[in-house]
Amino acid sequence: MNDTNGNNAEIENVEAVAVALAEWWHASARDLPWRFGRATPWGVLVSEVMSQQTQMSRVVPYWNDWMERWPDAAALAGAAKSDVITAWGRLGYPRRALRLQECARVVASDYGNELPQTYDELLALPGIGDYTASAVMSFAFGERIAVVDTNIRRVLSRVFLGVESLGGAASPAERALAKQVLPQDSASKCRRFDRSSVVWNQSVMELGAIVCTAKSPLCEACPVSSWCVFLRDGRPGLGERRTRPRQRFQGTDRQVRGLVMNALRNLPEGEIAVDRKSLERLWNDHIQLDRCIASLDEDGLIEILPNADVRLPV
Repeated sequence: MNDTNGNNAEIENVEAVAVALAEWWHASARDLPWRFGRATPWGVLVSEVMSQQTQMSRVVPYWNDWMERWPDAAALAGAAKSDVITAWGRLGYPRRALRLQECARVVASDYGNELPQTYDELLALPGIGDYTASAVMSFAFGERIAVVDTNIRRVLSRVFLGVESLGGAASPAERALAKQVLPQDSASKCRRFDRSSVVWNQSVMELGAIVCTAKSPLCEACPVSSWCVFLRDGRPGLGERRTRPRQRFQGTDRQVRGLVMNALRNLPEGEIAVDRKSLERLWNDHIQLDRCIASLDEDGLIEILPNADVRLPV
C-alpha cells in the first residue's frame, strides 16, 4: 500500500477503528428515511442522486414527497417533465432530475421496474457514476464494495495516513486504501444493512459529514480519535483540501439559471409560461440572461416559445 506521497504505508488499528465506528453508528446515526432497510433499492438510488452536492438534511423533505408521488421507476418514467423539474425544487443542478427520469425509463423498460443488482449494469444507467453505483451496491443490496466519496476519502486519509485528502478526483492510492480497510462480511449478518462492510461505508461517510468535517473537525467528539494519525501529528495542513478556489455564486450563470427556473416553478396556478418582460426583470444583463436561457433550453430544462416566452418542458 502506498500513501499519497508514494511511500509505503503500514495501515494499523483497522479493526479497532471499525469496532468503534460501528458502535458510534448504531448509537448516533441520523435517522434518515432511506436508511436501515426502510427504502427500496430504487429509493436508495433516488436518495443518492438527490444528495449529490446537497446537504442530506435538505434532501429529506424532497425525498419524502418524491417517493410518495413516484414510488418506483415506472411511476417516474411516466411523469411529465414539468412535474419532475418542479418537484426537484431547490435541490440544485436540476439536470439531475431529468437524468434520473431517463434512468427510470431504462429501469422500467429494460429491467422490469427492478433496479439491476450488478455494479456494471448500474454504472451503465443514465446519470449513474462510480460513486452512486457503488453506494447502491452497498446500501441497497448489501454487497461488499468500497464506496469512495469526499467524506470517506477525508476520514480515511486523516485517520490512517495522517494527511489531508485534496480536492479533485479520487487518486488510485485513495481507492486502494478504501479497498484495503474495508471489513470482511460475516455470513451470520444476513440483513444487508447490518453487514460489516455496509456499516463501515455508512459510518465513515457519516463521520466525515458531521464530525470529521473539512475545516472544523470535532476531534473531541470523534469516536476514533485514539487511533487518528492526523490528530496525533497535530492536524497538519488542516483544511488544505481544495485544488482550486470555490466558485463564487453571485453574478454567475448558475445564479441566473436558478432565477429563471425558480420563476417557472413558482408560476401562479393556471399559468404555464413566463413572458419576456418578466424574464428581463429577473436580470439586468440581458446578454447574460439570453445565454442562460439558451443553455437551459439546450439542457432540456425549459422550452422557448415563438414569442420568446419560456415554459417548463411538457
